[in-house]
Amino acid sequence: MRFNRMLLSTTLVVVALVIQVSVLARLRLPGAVPDLVLLTVVGLALVYGHVGGCLVGFGAGLLSDLAPPADHAAGRYAFVLCVIGYAAGLAKPENGRLKSAMGPMAVVVATAVGSTLLYAGVGALVGDTAARHVGLGGLLFTAALYDLLLAPFVVPGIMALARRADNDPLADAGSGTATDVSSGWLSAGTGLRIGNQRAGLLVKAAKARGARVGRIKGVKRL
Repeated sequence: MRFNRMLLSTTLVVVALVIQVSVLARLRLPGAVPDLVLLTVVGLALVYGHVGGCLVGFGAGLLSDLAPPADHAAGRYAFVLCVIGYAAGLAKPENGRLKSAMGPMAVVVATAVGSTLLYAGVGALVGDTAARHVGLGGLLFTAALYDLLLAPFVVPGIMALARRADNDPLADAGSGTATDVSSGWLSAGTGLRIGNQRAGLLVKAAKARGARVGRIKGVKRL
């Protein structure tokens, strides 16, 4: 990975992990906990592809394994996020653009469910049966629900930052269109196109003023 990718990925993962441990983990929500680290890995993987997503996922998972109050064997979540980052990176569009928010939303749901299943499966191999006592079905449902609700406020911004750090022309060319994979997801998923509409109104108003000034000058010349 290039240096700017490594620096941005490390910064985003560390910030997400701090928020995860200090805020989200203390909300005491029923079932699972919103996984901000997972959403960060997914957002970066959708820009960097499967290889970059795999590397980011491994690093993020290893930090999560070592961060207190981790109570599982080191390397367990690193393996899970490594696989998830690779799988999410396979969903990266070839041209970097999507016309619908359904694709990224499906990736978020699939990764939330997949990470929970992988984590429980690896735990069963090493003798950790906590997921069985809590209820795997409830964990899967709440993990998918929480991550899906949080994703529109996290993933598009992470993708935009990753593109800008990569000097991706789509970061500028796609900023005003709804077909961009990051800005398009937010507008298509939430209906927020206020900025584009406001810009359009300003352009129309400027054209109208220019035409009115031209007509006034023409009358004065006559």
